[in-house]
Amino acid sequence: MKPTRFAGVLAGLFLVAAHCQPTSQFSIESISLSAEGVQLNWADQGQSQAYTVQSRDNLGEAIWLTVRAAQPWPISSPQWLDQRPLASGTRFYRILSVGASQRGKVLGVTSVGTYSTNTINFLLGLNGITGQNVQYGAALYKLDYETVDPWGGRTVASGLLVLPQTPTNALPLVSYQHGTIASRTEAPSGGSSIEAFVGVAFAASGYVGVVPDYLGLGDSTIFHPYHHAASEATACVDMLRAARTYCATNKVSLNGQLFLCGYSQGGHATAALQREIEAYHTNEFSITASAPMAGAYDLSGVTAADALTNALPNPYYFALILSAYQQVYHLTNSLSDLLVAPYSTTLPPLLDGSHDGSAINAAMPSFITNILQPAVLEAFEHDPSYPLRQALEDNDLYHWVPRAPTRLYHCGGDQDVVIANSLVALASFHSLGAAQVTFVEPSATLDHGDCAIPSLLLAKGWFDSLKQ
Repeated sequence: MKPTRFAGVLAGLFLVAAHCQPTSQFSIESISLSAEGVQLNWADQGQSQAYTVQSRDNLGEAIWLTVRAAQPWPISSPQWLDQRPLASGTRFYRILSVGASQRGKVLGVTSVGTYSTNTINFLLGLNGITGQNVQYGAALYKLDYETVDPWGGRTVASGLLVLPQTPTNALPLVSYQHGTIASRTEAPSGGSSIEAFVGVAFAASGYVGVVPDYLGLGDSTIFHPYHHAASEATACVDMLRAARTYCATNKVSLNGQLFLCGYSQGGHATAALQREIEAYHTNEFSITASAPMAGAYDLSGVTAADALTNALPNPYYFALILSAYQQVYHLTNSLSDLLVAPYSTTLPPLLDGSHDGSAINAAMPSFITNILQPAVLEAFEHDPSYPLRQALEDNDLYHWVPRAPTRLYHCGGDQDVVIANSLVALASFHSLGAAQVTFVEPSATLDHGDCAIPSLLLAKGWFDSLKQ
């Protein structure tokens, strides 16, 4: 759902705006400022509602940002305490009211194939991978499950569950977050992609492999909110819930361990998932170890500077971010308004989830500065309050404290996601007291694509040493 109708009141220095479903009778009851913070209270006669609280500090070009607080998003109670200090003395709020989701509910299960141990060994050998402990064949299932969209509304997502065949002991879960995919049909739940095979390789060694498609890919029919940390996290949490439900109802015994890993966009999604679990879901999941790899954790700093300065090997990454953030944050009236001709006409139709990255790359210059309107480029480069800058900053993933043992993997030759992303994150985590976060550089020279397998093998070796 997108905000379509607003009812608002002005109280003191704050504007409270409420978006309601048409069937919901919604009213603001009170807004107050105290030493504890800003307290919002509202009444809603709708059935089984959930809420997203958003804010911004001015009514100019600022975008609405969802507030992270003590409660997991979206919230269920009709009240909110915002303890953030007021920078300017003014803050504007809006509350989005949506139907509550049964997050993680399994909606459908489809068998998508099996791999024998011989086939797994053969495919590993084709990729030059030896020395893996292939104990089991693998059975692959696509799960459709209920989750939430970028505004907290109910939606459906899919993912791949990979089970070892005929295990004799309780198994750990491993959630692998895949890299960038532009076409919805390339999603791991199809069972035949390289990303799907990562789940197969883990299952062959005695893990239950969980590979979320993310929103907008696989069976999800909404747009893909690329590098939107909040919905990456909720889609992955709910896929883990769906996987555990399937295991419980099909007599697959789990041992309580949970490993997280992901590469490229998956590195970003893994960090978002770890942050979400450790902030809100420790009663459900205990992370044994986490391995974010080659992720763009500093989108507003390192990643933006690289995009503004250098030729990009895969400029379609930036196009996907621009398209996703336009839809999530409403940066301007339309994506075309941000782009110069001919890209204002040729590029948006390619970002509909039916074209792959090579098709989008072919329609773009390697310097993304050449596709942006001059005024947009000027503001993006120099105005820290510009909406695109705000959206990127909202999805940075280094201003938090990881609790589980965490290793960041990144190669020095990476030109798609420069290594400084991991170094900035590492320095921030250490400055915040997260001494259990370490950094591993598999190679000083390998590029983004060539670093994937070495990083995954190192992470899996670490996981294997901890697996019970």
